[in-house]
Amino acid sequence: MFSVITSPHNQTLKTIRRLQRKRERSRTGLFVAEGEDLVAAAAAAGFEPEASLVAGEDVEPALLAQVSALGSGARAVGVYRQRWSEPGGAVSVYLHAVGDPGNVGTVLRAAHALCDGPVVLGPRCADPFSPKAVRASMGSVFARPPARARLDELAGTAVALDRDGELELADAGDALAGVGADSVVLCLGSERDGLPRDLLARARLTVRVPLRPDGPDSLNVAMAATVALYELAVRRPAAGADGNRMAGRA
Repeated sequence: MFSVITSPHNQTLKTIRRLQRKRERSRTGLFVAEGEDLVAAAAAAGFEPEASLVAGEDVEPALLAQVSALGSGARAVGVYRQRWSEPGGAVSVYLHAVGDPGNVGTVLRAAHALCDGPVVLGPRCADPFSPKAVRASMGSVFARPPARARLDELAGTAVALDRDGELELADAGDALAGVGADSVVLCLGSERDGLPRDLLARARLTVRVPLRPDGPDSLNVAMAATVALYELAVRRPAAGADGNRMAGRA
């Protein structure tokens, strides 16, 4: 019978605390998932925990709360080994310098829901295995781990999402059909500056999400990615042979 952890000096608690730091995650290749839903998502995806604790069963709840990165203590915490995917798929996402871990995690979730390829992280992106990114992914970091590469290493037709894009997003499907694109890489840049000019120049198409003139001048990068993925990965394949899209498009 296992005893309940009652000391803050317990080695597993120390490991969980250290893994809140990016340097420690990079050094060990481990990360933490907090919450029963994320622990369940890890198990469903075949991730075996390196360590796991359940408040009230393995550890005193107050001690687990002390090492939690959440605003309130999690009931269940697991420590897992990082996994990375290979780039590919009919539709995938490339992120460049997206620095907010919440945005990275949300794009992981959107890509898992809407396309068959992974999220590929380029230079200066937030750590997808940080507590905030893992939480925002809602388990998608387990089901569809991210990939790492530069844009010039990726196969497929690059489509850059840019507020000054030459085409409206709804016209991208016809344009991609015109160039015979079998696979598409949706490219998005940093929250403030978007994609740099050299990456925009590598894209086969640049597209924009049309916004209301009396609305904000831009969308959050994760919101924009979700809208674009729906158009490119869901509506584009559903277009009829005559090029007409599904009825009911807004």
